[in-house]
Amino acid sequence: MYLKDVWPTNKEIADLVHATVTRAAFQKKYADVFKGDEKWQAVEVTDSETYDWPPTSTYIQNPPYFKGMSRTPGTIQNITGARVLALLGDMITTDHISPAGSFKASTPAGKYLEERQVPVSEFNSYGARRGNHEVMMRGTFANIRIKNEMLANPDGSGVEGGYTLGPDGVQTSIFDASMAYQAAGTPLVIFGGIEYGAGSAATGRRRARLSSASRQ
Repeated sequence: MYLKDVWPTNKEIADLVHATVTRAAFQKKYADVFKGDEKWQAVEVTDSETYDWPPTSTYIQNPPYFKGMSRTPGTIQNITGARVLALLGDMITTDHISPAGSFKASTPAGKYLEERQVPVSEFNSYGARRGNHEVMMRGTFANIRIKNEMLANPDGSGVEGGYTLGPDGVQTSIFDASMAYQAAGTPLVIFGGIEYGAGSAATGRRRARLSSASRQ
């Protein structure tokens, strides 16, 4: 027996689609598409035209990207006295810049959730918590396989993961170093190779999550 013996013909497929995919079926399915099911109807919401942004949520938070932004353009200034946050090679993809996988309790994102009484079993992933900038900026450059050449050894080996050197010269997470430099008023730069940022567009949209932490 061959696949051609059981595979339907184009006419058989067309006849089946014509008989089952009907306008009436779509009308019935989508007549109350915005009404939702019982679980959706049971969600408690405030009587407001805008989202309430509950401060206790660890999944969705109001991103502060426009906080303090004026309607009039600011003045472009030179970057002076900057320090290097990460020195990266050529093959740094969007998944290295903004990973979507799981993370441990020892990471900045894990510590953030544990401080809010979220058990490790409910951490989920960076991708699932992409609506919370607090989690995502802690996960920026936190891919477990990324290599910051600032931590490379003379033999070419080095530390894997989202680590760098803090203001005191001690190895720490990229997030914690960024926060320490920001507190000191020190601008930061990141060097990447020729294919910096290559990768999926979906992840690419999240690549600048750390900007609120490192561009200050």
